[in-house]
Amino acid sequence: MSENLRSENDLSKMRIAGRLAAEVLEMIEEHVVPGVSTAQLDRLCHEHIVDVQQAIPACLGYRGFPNSVCTSINQVICHGIPSPAKILKSGDIINIDVTVIKDGWHGDTSRMFLVGKVSNHAKRLVAVSQECLYLSIDRVKPGVRLGDLGHHIQAHAEANHYSVVREYCGHGIGRDFHEEPQVLHYGKLNSGIELVKGMTFTIEPMLNAGRAATKLKRDGWTVETSDGRLSSQWEHTIAVTAAGCEVLTARADERF
Repeated sequence: MSENLRSENDLSKMRIAGRLAAEVLEMIEEHVVPGVSTAQLDRLCHEHIVDVQQAIPACLGYRGFPNSVCTSINQVICHGIPSPAKILKSGDIINIDVTVIKDGWHGDTSRMFLVGKVSNHAKRLVAVSQECLYLSIDRVKPGVRLGDLGHHIQAHAEANHYSVVREYCGHGIGRDFHEEPQVLHYGKLNSGIELVKGMTFTIEPMLNAGRAATKLKRDGWTVETSDGRLSSQWEHTIAVTAAGCEVLTARADERF
């Protein structure tokens, strides 16, 4: 891991990339309404990243992914592909996942949006999944082990009768989109590698209303719950500091 520890100069560049990624989610919020297609949302995000931010949408073309953001609706856990045929309707929940490259550095973040009038059980899933992210962020500091983060996510999710997706996880990030370490969202206390100052990684818990099992659709990207029940995910890019952590993708409405 020593080769992936960030200098203060590195972090200054990652702060910029992280802030741009957060800005995309802030920009798109007013457009996430009934009647809009996920292709329209993708186009707006793409134009903002390329034309306004003068940056690069990391997802576009990554391992063949066809769009600039991922749009995952209802039972879709992650990696949903935007499409003109996917029209949002009142009651939907959607995750929009954005990764921006600026000056060679990545900022990766996602959040849930409620579309129109959403059921209470869907709102609760979205809220608890966000709580899981925040609980884990609160524990990030040197000396803590990665398994501790996963343990607290899992404990809070299961205490609220939700399951945690096992097959997909957070990851190291910097000049490369995906680096070591893998950041699992379940686990045992005092397990996994020890966090040290300069590490940068994502935490992105995926909670299902039903079983944790997943299925991959024929497009090779879209991951859904195997039982068709709702899923919710939130994500931030984190830097470990001397005394705790810095959330590089924090939005204006968040306080850490």
